Amino acid sequence: MANTKKLIQAAAGAAGGAGLNVEEVFSTYLYTGTGSTQTITNNIDLSGEGGLVWIKSRTDAYNHYLHDTTTSEPWHFLQSNLTDARNTNTGNEDLTISAFNSDGFVVGSVSGVNNGWGGNGSDFASWTFRKAPKFFDVVAYTGDGNSTKTISHSLNSTVGMIIVKRTDSVNDWAVWHRAQGDIYEGRLNTTEAFGYNTIDGASSTTFTVRSDTAVNASGGSYVAYLFAHNDGDGEFGPDADADIIKCGSYTGGTSGIEIDLGFEPQWLLIKSVDSANSWFCVDNMRGFDGDNGSNSASTVLRFDKSSAENTASFHIAQLLPNGFTINSVNYESNASGEDFIYIAIRRGPMAVPESATEVYNTILRTGTSSTASVTGVGFSPDLIITGARNANRTHGLFTRLHGAGKYQISTGETGEYSNTTTLTSFDMDGYSVGSDSGATAINTLDNLVSWNFKRATNVYDTVIYNGTGSATTVSHNLGIAPELIMIKGRNITTFDRRWIVYTGTANKYMRLNTNDSQYTDGTVFNNTSPSATSFTVGTSGNTNANGESYIAHLFGTLSGVSKVGSYTGNGSSQNIDCGFSSGARFILIKRSDSAGNWYVWDSRRGITTGNDPHLSLNTTSSEVSTDDSVDPLSSGFAVNQVSATNINVSSATYIFLAIA
Repeated sequence: MANTKKLIQAAAGAAGGAGLNVEEVFSTYLYTGTGSTQTITNNIDLSGEGGLVWIKSRTDAYNHYLHDTTTSEPWHFLQSNLTDARNTNTGNEDLTISAFNSDGFVVGSVSGVNNGWGGNGSDFASWTFRKAPKFFDVVAYTGDGNSTKTISHSLNSTVGMIIVKRTDSVNDWAVWHRAQGDIYEGRLNTTEAFGYNTIDGASSTTFTVRSDTAVNASGGSYVAYLFAHNDGDGEFGPDADADIIKCGSYTGGTSGIEIDLGFEPQWLLIKSVDSANSWFCVDNMRGFDGDNGSNSASTVLRFDKSSAENTASFHIAQLLPNGFTINSVNYESNASGEDFIYIAIRRGPMAVPESATEVYNTILRTGTSSTASVTGVGFSPDLIITGARNANRTHGLFTRLHGAGKYQISTGETGEYSNTTTLTSFDMDGYSVGSDSGATAINTLDNLVSWNFKRATNVYDTVIYNGTGSATTVSHNLGIAPELIMIKGRNITTFDRRWIVYTGTANKYMRLNTNDSQYTDGTVFNNTSPSATSFTVGTSGNTNANGESYIAHLFGTLSGVSKVGSYTGNGSSQNIDCGFSSGARFILIKRSDSAGNWYVWDSRRGITTGNDPHLSLNTTSSEVSTDDSVDPLSSGFAVNQVSATNINVSSATYIFLAIA
């Protein structure tokens, strides 16, 4: 977003209009080192607004690199796992970050932020925090050695956490957190428990440090990173009333503990204040396994260590629409009786998409049965549905909240599969695949199609929830009442569960894995229509068995972008007006009053005036390309009655999902 537009938006927020969205002030961006200069475009304005870029190698034991905009040059850096003074890189300005841009930053040619290792690049995670009131601030100051010193900041809100580092000399990183009181803090570069008293608290405009050399040596140079705490007073999002950052605490020792944030997080930093354990960071880009049992394997980096990413520890079990859960009682995130502090940042995007290309794309490729990166999606997908065009294969649904290597199939009733040879990671512009020894069409030696969706306000959302056995309200973040909901139980080791599809009527449902007509059953959705913030499940084991985990895919209508609707067949041809301007690129149609497959067409395979290739989500059959069931239409699509699909039988009823 241009600086002018940002200023207008910020002013509107102050006047009661739209506020900044979380995607404008925070980014997790993953990249692979090349050994050559790389421009990282994450749409965060660092040159105009200022902030902090934090980079860590995921695959190698490199140190952390922290570059902030209070320095004279962008290549100056600090390292959170070391006590070293700020490195100014004199004479080697191209070795780390070489520029802050209005939409990201530039990494140089070598060193720990872009090491190509002869073309086989290391993988890196970058976290960018933009300066913004009620979110984040960076302050540089000079110590005076007095017993107390007060420093101004620009958060203009409750301060949640402060990190201070002396930049001109060796010293520890001092960390103050609101949950631990005014004079009780820890050290970011070590695992030790909290117990220092060098930072003396904060107000909405200032914070105070004592005379300790870690924070206030006479003549010493310092930088402070300040994180806000929103508690119903955030001014973010379209209505300038949303919280995007919480700095809180919890007490460990309870299996299945749920931390209610009021939003779904995308980034978490957690530390025990009572024992010698690491500061560990997880984020939704690097992955959670979405475990539905007692353990989890969220992908962890530790801020006090140079070690590579670890995906085998017990940490965060699930991300929820309103927080997160920790299932295992373990030493690092849930030790019995210990207090833990955290920073949580809200998942985006919050802005309503302006174009369907922001939220959907089709990819056609030939599988290799060996590791490969699939690019060209245009965004990092949250849901990937796969199909084989020339072979009989099951359709896989790979969801970011499941975690890489986990999937469900639309053609059966089994729960959730785990296979690390399938999808290995969700990437910034697509996804990576393994050898795919199974039958799911993700990288088999076939002509493949993948339909890629991004979670976005009013268009698509994903929810993982746990069943209770009694009527339960499940929160979601679609932003509008969903018109199409697909739900599947995940517990493959317990017993099979049917796919349940809500299509607009509270006491009716359909099944994604069959061609059956619509069923009537009030226990599935508790005879309750969904709202803009939640949907309700009843006592049916297919949607709400006690102790089981479920995943729900929610779709809605956004003018010019997506359309969930229905029509009645006329026996010949008819136009389906979706309110689009350039036609539909994705069409899903299902007959609801009688038997009929879940047919999928897309513009990459061809929506033309002639025959149009289609696949069926409820069958393993290969692509059919010998009938003309749909035709292009600028405002949506046209349907024709042909016996091959029967998608326009006279007086028959149909439901559809279309993406422009």
